[in-house]
Amino acid sequence: MMSKGEQTRERILTEATALFNRQGIAATTINDLLKATGATKGNLYFHFSGKEQVGLEVLSRARAAFKTFLENALQGETPGAELEQFFCQVLEKNRSKGFVGGCLFGNTALEASDTAPQFANLVSEVFAEWIDKLQKTIAAAQSFGQVRQDLPADQLAELVVIIIEGGIMQARLNKAEGALTRALGTLRVLLELKP
Repeated sequence: MMSKGEQTRERILTEATALFNRQGIAATTINDLLKATGATKGNLYFHFSGKEQVGLEVLSRARAAFKTFLENALQGETPGAELEQFFCQVLEKNRSKGFVGGCLFGNTALEASDTAPQFANLVSEVFAEWIDKLQKTIAAAQSFGQVRQDLPADQLAELVVIIIEGGIMQARLNKAEGALTRALGTLRVLLELKP
């Protein structure tokens, strides 16, 4: 069982995650965090040195959760089936959130790239890990004849990430799945995916 202090820390991180996803890290103030969590300034500063540390902790936790998501989503009897399952899970994950918030990493990349290198570096690492994981699956699918072989797997993996992020952004903007569904369908065609 968590101590009262641990519960406060968890509540701060949970509420900060929701706020950062909706508003962005830069646009979220300490007062926003205090209001959302019911914590006092003393509580917040006891657990964190400031909003930057909260942001780094939220992004680090999201990174670990995303690694787990990738591991679980990239499942199937063949590499092509793994990619198909991944596409379905991306859509379902965003659908379950009502297309609110989008991708914390994509949001932070847009917000922090020019102003907050500590956040940008962490997000850059997440995208590199995602591309690397997809590259391995795509290379395996190419060897099975389930994905086109005329383009390198690393380029195809990067293209997948770029198109998915754009689809998530459009789905968030419109609060509807159409753009993301079309993006995933286009990826299936571009990859010549045969699950």
